Amino acid sequence: MKKLLTIAALAATTSLGGLAPALAEYPDAPVQFIVPWPPGDFEDILTRMIAADMQEETGVAASVVNKPGGGDGPFPGALEVLAGPTDGSVVGSFVIGVPVVGPKIDIGIDEDSFVPVGIFLTYPFVLAASGDAPYTNMAELATYAQGNDVVLGHFGGGLTPTKASFAAAKKLDFEFADDAAFDMLDCNTLSSGDADVINTTLALIEPCLGEINVLANIGSDPIAKLDGVQTLSAQSGINDLELWNGLFVKKGTPQEVVDVLAQIAEATMASDEAQTLMRETGARVYWQGMAEAQARIAVDRDKSDELDAIIAQ
Repeated sequence: MKKLLTIAALAATTSLGGLAPALAEYPDAPVQFIVPWPPGDFEDILTRMIAADMQEETGVAASVVNKPGGGDGPFPGALEVLAGPTDGSVVGSFVIGVPVVGPKIDIGIDEDSFVPVGIFLTYPFVLAASGDAPYTNMAELATYAQGNDVVLGHFGGGLTPTKASFAAAKKLDFEFADDAAFDMLDCNTLSSGDADVINTTLALIEPCLGEINVLANIGSDPIAKLDGVQTLSAQSGINDLELWNGLFVKKGTPQEVVDVLAQIAEATMASDEAQTLMRETGARVYWQGMAEAQARIAVDRDKSDELDAIIAQ
């Protein structure tokens, strides 16, 4: 990636001079980025890029620590960040569920527990089934589920893609016979029969993409590489709540620390490596800073409430 300005150069630059003291002081100790999922998916790949760039630019060790929470999704990892210091030495790389769903489930996370540094990823999230499943879209799944049991595999019952799946089923007048949370949802999950339909990202099913049925993608727009696959919103009439990931720090972390993290992460997302990942995988890679992220979270909380209302009907 393009090198960030050095501390000395920043000090001499009028527009960015305010960051010079922060860069001189932070980081002054190793930084851990907590990813509350196993290695290998988009948030892990991109967060590792950020950590590598931070270490290169500052000379201070920066690493990614994976803290998968099993059936509890990202929340154990988020609580670990919440229990940490406010000096920027522990940074969360969180999906939308942490700030949007976390405050609703009485686990100690409030709406202002974390400050968004910025959002950098929208997942190409999908509902997929094995290639021999007798359904290739949501309407066919709804018809099949009227007389047959269908088990849904997901990353956590409270997460937004899971809720979107349940709300879509309600709108299409069917229910999943059962559901289960997994740390990993990939080709093996489908081939083993552990779930009939899985709620996962393209990165995890890329090796078998030509051998499975992708029923829908969850987001505002179709994914270009999935020819003919419509969004879950278009097929069911639910809202288009997307799954995204961003960097978060504990409330009380100095703004100077947030600014340094944001500068490095924004440059990482603009790098050739990150942009190539986007072109090759269907993920959307970009940078939305703190103000934009805060506004997006507010809108998504309303969308999440709407999905909850549909599920409760």
